[in-house]
Amino acid sequence: MFTGKGGVGKTAVAAATAVGIARSGTKTLVMSTDPAHSLADAFETEIGHEPTEIRPDLHGLQVDAQRRLEEQYRDIQSYATDFLAWAGADPIAAEEITVFPGIEEVFSLTDLRRFAAQRDYGCIVVDCAPTAETLRLLSLPEISRWYMERIFPIEKRLVKAVRPVLQRVSSMPIAGDKFFAALERLHASLGAVGALLTDRETSSVRLVVNPEKMVIAEARRLFTYLSLFGYHVDGVVVNRLLPDAVSDPYFAKWKKIQAEHLTEIQESFDPVPVLTARLYDEEMVGEELLSELCDEVYGSAEPLSVLHRDEPMRVKPEGEYLVLRLRLPFADDRIGLARRGEDLIVTVGPYRRSIMLPQSLQRRDVVDAAFDGPVLKIRFGRNDG
Repeated sequence: MFTGKGGVGKTAVAAATAVGIARSGTKTLVMSTDPAHSLADAFETEIGHEPTEIRPDLHGLQVDAQRRLEEQYRDIQSYATDFLAWAGADPIAAEEITVFPGIEEVFSLTDLRRFAAQRDYGCIVVDCAPTAETLRLLSLPEISRWYMERIFPIEKRLVKAVRPVLQRVSSMPIAGDKFFAALERLHASLGAVGALLTDRETSSVRLVVNPEKMVIAEARRLFTYLSLFGYHVDGVVVNRLLPDAVSDPYFAKWKKIQAEHLTEIQESFDPVPVLTARLYDEEMVGEELLSELCDEVYGSAEPLSVLHRDEPMRVKPEGEYLVLRLRLPFADDRIGLARRGEDLIVTVGPYRRSIMLPQSLQRRDVVDAAFDGPVLKIRFGRNDG
């Protein structure tokens, strides 16, 4: 998966990577989950909402979120629309309101799961939406699990119990079996996607940045949140560096600033590999130029290979204690931590993750916790009670 701040060139890098992988003989699917698709522009060809052949070993796909929404969300949306119409909302407005912000990303995820399960491709390259949308997309499986395990069973039993009474005394629409079944299907699909994307043997994320202060700051925050949710970052691509051939004095200060930012990126993200690509004098579109960009980025490395392996979370014994270590690169010491039954709630900035503790830790009490950047260490002792 490729992501980064909007405008850094992630679509071009993702497309170039797909070209390089397909060139080696691996059948590859490159798909865009960005609502503002530009994958077709990168390849200078039409790409549809189903896999479209670009060359024999390379197919492209631009997810049609509206079509997927109509196919898979109809039962959920139908109930929500009926309820709002009953409450007095205009029917057309009610239908628009029920398309919740971020719902398109949900169906991008289900498409990804479908093609991974079919195993028609040796590699799937995903051109993700810009940072904020990507974070919503990647946190959905975790949020869905918390809701379905904690709230959904109670809600379902409650509705079943009060439905006969309410139907006698009120015309208010009551959620039926179709609605709950649709929610369960959606949750199962999201759970499968979450397991797929957090499997370090299967998936990785590559961040694309430009050597600019605001872009680097956002990439650092993104790296923290990806680690929080268990996603594996195996590379950072620094795009659009001024080449050495540019010697005009007008660009001298700019080159110096870029060199400083590149050093900062290398030091900040170490030991994650940092790859680079120069600023070209033309748009990198079309298969030939994308292939050139791939060579520029990866050099002698294989685009398909895992560039770096790391463990965002692990448990290690230390004497009589068990210590849960959670890597949170670039997080400061303002981290929220709470224990609720079998779950550990970790908050970093605006993002919260509910971590279901492994069986070995569920029976133990939290003794203490400390953030020793970039690792949050939570120590569990024996529960003598």
